[in-house]
Amino acid sequence: MVKETVIFALTSSTDLASRIAKDLGLSLGKIKVEHFADGEIMVTPQETIRGRSVFIIQSTCPPVTERLMEVLVCIDACKRASAGEITLVMPYYGYARQDRKAASRQPITSKLVADLLQVAGANRIVTVDLHASQIQGFFNIPIDDQTAIPMLGRYFRGKQIPDDKVVVVSPDHGGVVRARKLAEALNGAPIAIIDKRRPRPNEVEAQNVIGEVAGKDCIVVDDICDTAGSLCAACRILKAHGANNIYVGVTHGVFSRDAIEKIEASPITEMVISDSIPLSDEKRKKTTKITQLTIADMLAETIDAIQNHNSVSRVYDMYDNRLV
Repeated sequence: MVKETVIFALTSSTDLASRIAKDLGLSLGKIKVEHFADGEIMVTPQETIRGRSVFIIQSTCPPVTERLMEVLVCIDACKRASAGEITLVMPYYGYARQDRKAASRQPITSKLVADLLQVAGANRIVTVDLHASQIQGFFNIPIDDQTAIPMLGRYFRGKQIPDDKVVVVSPDHGGVVRARKLAEALNGAPIAIIDKRRPRPNEVEAQNVIGEVAGKDCIVVDDICDTAGSLCAACRILKAHGANNIYVGVTHGVFSRDAIEKIEASPITEMVISDSIPLSDEKRKKTTKITQLTIADMLAETIDAIQNHNSVSRVYDMYDNRLV
């Protein structure tokens, strides 16, 4: 890694940024983040960044707007300090679910966030498993949307579930592409789709499963687990249709409200998440079912590829243990 590179960690991603810097053989850049009594935020780099490539690591997880404001202020500070290039590594992109007008007079907030980041001065964006890949089109700067699917594939291959006993499940029609990618990582496993209707947020009606799940070990894959209501309902539907063990692979564990309690009371055998969002000690103590894997090595390889003008897609080679 070239010495002109500096990595700054903001408040939501300090542990993840530390792991990334360690993988790159770097020390974290010195930066001061202040929250004043009236709620205002000031972010000040504590070392020179003139002409250097700056990587800002921050997931905009709860409190989402506060995390986002830290990012905007930090980008502006780096731009005014004459940084050569500013890359924002935002593993979890807040407001991604507001990506279209589902009803009249609704905003498209994920587009607004993209505009804010660009106006602030970001030159490049790195994300992980955007809720909708079309969000990349909201940016007029380069964006690399990485995925945790190869990492999840390696983990579940390690369980050595017989090929004829595993099925990958999409919890809705919108997640079929994601499920198919995981199925390919699991030696071409079959997929199933839960056909459900949501009359209200986190409530599920209809109990149809497209595909064969009876007697199978199911791996449900999704990008976000927020309140866990619809996810746990989907797992109960699978159990009612004769599924054996039910595993869940999720990139972003938001876990709002009583999500952990719902997961513990559900038929889920194990849930695997990434560390795109930190899992607090309080939440960790409440669960026996959640396993957290790190995406630090993937993001470190991505940063290295960007800095050395190499292909970013090669970072997934580390997860394909079928080649060794």
